[in-house]
Amino acid sequence: MMKFMFMLMFMMPLCFNNFWILQNFLFLMSFLFLMSFNNMNLFSNMSYVLSSDLLSFVMIILSMWVCALMVMASSSLYLKKNYHGLFSLIILLLMISLYFTFSAVNLFVFYLFFEVSLIPILLLIIGWGYQPERVEAGLYLLFYTLIVSLPMMIFIFFYYKLQGSLDFNFLSGSFNWYCYICVNMVFIVKMPMFLVHLWLPKAHVEAPISGSMILAGVMLKMGGYGMMRFLILFKKIGVSLNLVFIIISLIGGLFISLMCLRQSDIKSLIAYSSVAHMGLVLSGIMTLNLWGMYGGLIMMLAHGLCSSGLFCLANMNYERVFSRSFYLNKGLINIFPSLALWWFLFSSSNMAAPPSLNLMGEIMLINSLMVYSRLSMILLSLISFFSAVYSLYLYSYIQHGKFMSSFYSLMMISIREYHLLFLHWFPLNILFLKSEGLILWL
Repeated sequence: MMKFMFMLMFMMPLCFNNFWILQNFLFLMSFLFLMSFNNMNLFSNMSYVLSSDLLSFVMIILSMWVCALMVMASSSLYLKKNYHGLFSLIILLLMISLYFTFSAVNLFVFYLFFEVSLIPILLLIIGWGYQPERVEAGLYLLFYTLIVSLPMMIFIFFYYKLQGSLDFNFLSGSFNWYCYICVNMVFIVKMPMFLVHLWLPKAHVEAPISGSMILAGVMLKMGGYGMMRFLILFKKIGVSLNLVFIIISLIGGLFISLMCLRQSDIKSLIAYSSVAHMGLVLSGIMTLNLWGMYGGLIMMLAHGLCSSGLFCLANMNYERVFSRSFYLNKGLINIFPSLALWWFLFSSSNMAAPPSLNLMGEIMLINSLMVYSRLSMILLSLISFFSAVYSLYLYSYIQHGKFMSSFYSLMMISIREYHLLFLHWFPLNILFLKSEGLILWL
């Protein structure tokens, strides 16, 4: 594991010279890391406080892939000479912090880098965001996460005093509801659950394309990853308390799906749909059964690729129309017919149409929640229905209708942008052929 870490650090001086060296290096790292794929559910590649099992392996691959695509999507920074060297350095620091977060087998190291990864994201939003409100959005993101993370640090010290070890391999014990809240609130806010989700749409709308991609692609998944690791400590108390969070997530998912139908901003709709999807993931993990854990991991991977791709499409429209409003982005099928195909492909994946991984994850999560409680069927059917409704609304409203008369000068879609969309869509729709690799970690 350390060899990959040193390779990432070695890239720091090089990333200032060439924007594209970083992108190609991150793709190369993804493939090199893929070569160390291990089919066992045991920790492998042990070194110091780093190691990986299948769960962390999938998350690291997703992080590397999304970071490489972030560089590809942000070529306008390079062309306009908008501090692209500093931007490259921030992405590399973000990748290093994510790598440590997902490969740490020590509880404190995990917590430390979980918090460190906030700083590059904050710099991305404040430094390269669009509107003056980006500072407020950055503060929302920072304080929502920091306020709930301090109790977790206190729990870590308490746990070390009790057990004498912070190693993931030796996690054991039975704790009360206070400890349960201290640990899980960090992950619940990070995912985020309905009622503590307000930072997410604000951060997405104000963030540059790279910030939106990493927020949707990886940062939300850190909550699910942490919960999968830590719920082993709360098996007894979780049986009674998890039901509360499942109810809030499912009812919240329905409310958020309805809110998606009245958004006037394309980015805002995609951000709110993330909250609905992650509500399903949270509910599935909280059921504490195998289907829920498998479905949670698959849905996190699928949502990371699909949501990131949708944000790229929204950014392509924004770079040409200079607006993210539904009322101005109309009739685009007449101007960019080939881009309309990509809008359709990603919208259909967002509503969990086959053969995307979203469908597989959703089937597993629905199974898990149905076994947990038959009554959840009502909310699940409504969430599934409305996810199709807002995905169709997103696609049809943008592509059809009469386009604006001010569209007198538009640049065409470049090969780079088609390539970017393909690299999101292809893994999303081909990985179901190798899906056993996503369910062997338990």
